[in-house]
Amino acid sequence: MSTTGIKNIIFDLGGVIINLAVEETYKAFSQLGNVPLAEMKSKVHTHTFFREYEKGLITDEAFRHQVREFLKADITDNQVDEAWNAMLLDIPHERIKLLERLRPDFNLFLLSNTNNIHLQCFNQQVKNLTGHDSLDVYFRKAYYSHLVKMAKPDVEIYEFVIHSNQLNPQETIFLDDNLDNLIGANKAGIQTFHVKHPDQIFSLFT
Repeated sequence: MSTTGIKNIIFDLGGVIINLAVEETYKAFSQLGNVPLAEMKSKVHTHTFFREYEKGLITDEAFRHQVREFLKADITDNQVDEAWNAMLLDIPHERIKLLERLRPDFNLFLLSNTNNIHLQCFNQQVKNLTGHDSLDVYFRKAYYSHLVKMAKPDVEIYEFVIHSNQLNPQETIFLDDNLDNLIGANKAGIQTFHVKHPDQIFSLFT
């Protein structure tokens, strides 16, 4: 795909900048709740509190309580957080270098469906890797779902980013590993690129 005419790049976080393995959180929950992995995966999608937490509609404390109820397990806050953060893997330094290379030529934005427990975790990763307190320094603006009380793939969050920064959608490309999120961006008129593997972003900006 050509990036000719593109002035603005909106990056997803998980599966694009940070390596992600949701399976690891399923496994951790399965062990804590003493529930078979396949059953755990099917149960997760029947509970709305995960989405509510992603939208910042419930607190960290309420989320942890809901996880305990969901798993029917008497576990500590730290056990909840460790299981929840198990999906967050590493941030390869090459991807940070790519952001640094692109920043002089493009307006870079971050748009992530996330939550406060995850934010604290990957901020610490960024601190360890770069010395910066967060990824925000690499972007003109970073948008986290739980802070703006909106989430992908709802079209309103893309329109919010576009209007808040007076961007031309036709000059804007959104990179995400989730097809549903790309469909939402398309509805806002934004060009999209499906990141099937994180290293694809290097080929897009050769």
